[in-house]
Amino acid sequence: MAASAVVVGAGLYGAAVSASLTRRGARVVVVEAGAPAGGTSGATFSWTNSCGKQPRAYHDLNVAGMEAHRRLAAAVPDSDWYHESGNLAWAEGARLGALRDKVAGVLNYGYEARWLSRAEALRLEPDLDPAALPADEIAYFPREGWIEPTPLIAHLLANAVSAGAELVRNDPVTHLETSGGTVRTVHLASGRRLSADAVVNCAGPQAGRLAELAGLTLPMRNTRGVLAYTSPVAVSASRVIHAPHVHLRPDGAGRLLLHTPELDEAVRVSDTGELTVPSSAVERLLEASGALYPGMKGATVESVRVGERPIPSDGLPVLGRAVELPNFHFAVSHSGATLCLHAGDLVAAEALGDDQSETLSPYRFERF
Repeated sequence: MAASAVVVGAGLYGAAVSASLTRRGARVVVVEAGAPAGGTSGATFSWTNSCGKQPRAYHDLNVAGMEAHRRLAAAVPDSDWYHESGNLAWAEGARLGALRDKVAGVLNYGYEARWLSRAEALRLEPDLDPAALPADEIAYFPREGWIEPTPLIAHLLANAVSAGAELVRNDPVTHLETSGGTVRTVHLASGRRLSADAVVNCAGPQAGRLAELAGLTLPMRNTRGVLAYTSPVAVSASRVIHAPHVHLRPDGAGRLLLHTPELDEAVRVSDTGELTVPSSAVERLLEASGALYPGMKGATVESVRVGERPIPSDGLPVLGRAVELPNFHFAVSHSGATLCLHAGDLVAAEALGDDQSETLSPYRFERF
């Protein structure tokens, strides 16, 4: 059993793995290149779901992730980061067929979903413009919702630190010293060297680079995600909404969080690597949101964030130990908002010697 661990990354996965490790009695150092929640976890739509995820094992893993959120929220008094208020989705044209297939697929798995009429959807979201809704075939997934990543990360890291973990900020990993099929030492930019019985790669978009430092090749196909945060708006919006031209959800203090794939595609990269989002694309997204919620008239976009989604090349998570380096472990995936608590706990257990192959075998690094 590993007595000590270095967790690289203090986003959702890093915080969840660290909290689980310390709860299990390990001595933990959490190493973050910047600030906790300052990377992808601070710029995510953070929709909790298992809506159309394939194959079945991956669907089930996400369902278990949703249940882990419910358990934690129920166990922590005054927890304010978990919102299970449901997801409404509708589509047009060819995409309606895909939505029908998605609903049929999840119903076949026993996942909660049903079709609503316009009147039924308006009872849930009364400030939606009726003219923006189809007469029927509005999909409703009542157990879905979203998390607020930063408060959740703060809770998990506070628990870890109170149990003895050390949190190292603004000190990136520069080198991993390996010998005899084991990671021996983690070198930091500050010059500090950390020895540990286990190292867990929770580096998100930088997971491939960290794996490379360990002599492993982790193929990633990261994508950019753009989120727009509105000014406070006097509308009653309490659910995740997936409409044809905008995705949105509440974001606290009366603000809405807006997204659409078209906004992701609008990102421009300068010769120096600076990322910008054209104001015209942001305005189109705001207009599409206002067409759904007329009460948004006069709203502005207060900020735009560009995040990088960590996506392994086949789209599935990479979880658990590496055979070539059995004390080097992965907790890397898209859908980290849904999976972090459950998958992070499985990875932590395996890092401490408790084999989790029954669940993690489809997500091993060696499949590449």
